[in-house]
Amino acid sequence: MDFEQLESVVPEVFLFVDRRCFPDWEIIRQEIDFYDLTFIIEGRANYYVNGEKITVEAGDMLFIPAGSVREAHTFKEAPMHSYAFNFTLMQPASAGEIRFPFDIVTKHQMTSEILNYILEFNRIWSGMQPGYRMFARGIFHLILHRLLAVSFHHSPITHSDSRVEKVKEFVVDHYSEELDLATVAKVVNLHPVYLGKLFKTSTGFSVKHFINLVRINNAEMMLSGGGFSVSDAAERCGFKDISYFSNVFSAIKGYPPSKASMQKRVSPRP
Repeated sequence: MDFEQLESVVPEVFLFVDRRCFPDWEIIRQEIDFYDLTFIIEGRANYYVNGEKITVEAGDMLFIPAGSVREAHTFKEAPMHSYAFNFTLMQPASAGEIRFPFDIVTKHQMTSEILNYILEFNRIWSGMQPGYRMFARGIFHLILHRLLAVSFHHSPITHSDSRVEKVKEFVVDHYSEELDLATVAKVVNLHPVYLGKLFKTSTGFSVKHFINLVRINNAEMMLSGGGFSVSDAAERCGFKDISYFSNVFSAIKGYPPSKASMQKRVSPRP
């Protein structure tokens, strides 16, 4: 099956799990009638697919086709953290049997691009705002498209520098503090100019844009969850200038922060 034939299928995610395993986590042996696409972030686990033992670890992508017999357990000394998509396919009758060009395990598949898609999916899925399934479906389409493009050699896969990942983790953990290029460069002992170029090459955008993206995503969650004014959210997310915050929010989200705060004020009827 070629790329063009796969374009006719429509994936429907019915379960998404930010899976942070306890040491005794397991999946009991069972035949599945869906596709399991799992990205491993940390730790290790043993999966058994149709009786074959497969060990996965950080950076791996696991793909288990529908109709497979699946079971799994994590390593107690290194519990797995993964993002798992369970999905089915809606497809025209003419499509025939669908076979994705993925191995059961693909090494080093977790790029910064795919991780950003997953984190965005997680935000939309957990927010459950009106229309969230349509929004989430679109993001999952982007993930599949990227994976298929790599499989069919339509574009090369790029691997993010570990120093870039460390900077991103630092920003996520400290977004409410005063941050700039010089500050985060110290985290990885790099010259700010060098880090700026490295970050841009690895991710496609600047350190400043990433800082703003993380801050705005958190501000949006605060506003849509209720209990915070626009000025409160701005201050808690590291913005001192409310006008600048509003401009950045609108540029990234496509609507003003006041609209996000109003979404929660309209309570559904019982």
